[in-house]
Amino acid sequence: MKNKKLINWLCLSGIISIIFYLLHDIVGAMNYPGYNWMSQAVSDLTSTDAPSFVVASGFTTVYKVLTCLCCALLCILVKNEDKKTLRIGVYLFSIMNFISAIGYALFPLSSAGYDGSIQSFIHVYILTTLVVLLSIVSLVLIAIGSFKSKYKLLGILAITSLVLMFLGAVGSANVPKDIFGVVERLSTYSAVVFTGILGIFGFKINTSKD
Repeated sequence: MKNKKLINWLCLSGIISIIFYLLHDIVGAMNYPGYNWMSQAVSDLTSTDAPSFVVASGFTTVYKVLTCLCCALLCILVKNEDKKTLRIGVYLFSIMNFISAIGYALFPLSSAGYDGSIQSFIHVYILTTLVVLLSIVSLVLIAIGSFKSKYKLLGILAITSLVLMFLGAVGSANVPKDIFGVVERLSTYSAVVFTGILGIFGFKINTSKD
């Protein structure tokens, strides 16, 4: 602990970001009359016409700032890691988080669900597709690089996150509507929690050789 630098401690912002994402989900639902988390997507809470928009967006803004901070610091910390696949994986996962943070802020759902507007089209089909693809590729690379290094546990957690993300993506298109929200959250929370895991990874990186 004594050898940890400020950059290591700031990586723990990834853990704190999980708390704010949870708050946006929980408090947002409390300010959305009739909202059913089991059947509705978490993104409905921040749609521009949602009664929870202001409250939920406030929490997601803090979440995004903390996530981007964690990812930016991770990109600096992994530059000396021997395994190239691990470095590239972290870089791509960070890019995914930046695209998610900026893109979804610029193009939030205009209405709960999908209303066919250009704004919602970009949100659902362009940004989400890009985020999912980057998530998959980055997690695969992180897993491969981790298993080739001393970070075996990180590789296991990356695979676990990938499996949950896959189950969420496939399940949300096939499960009954009354449990859509439950399955959809497998995908969203897998990426959110894995960012926190990477924050712990960044905290543990030895910077004494820099």
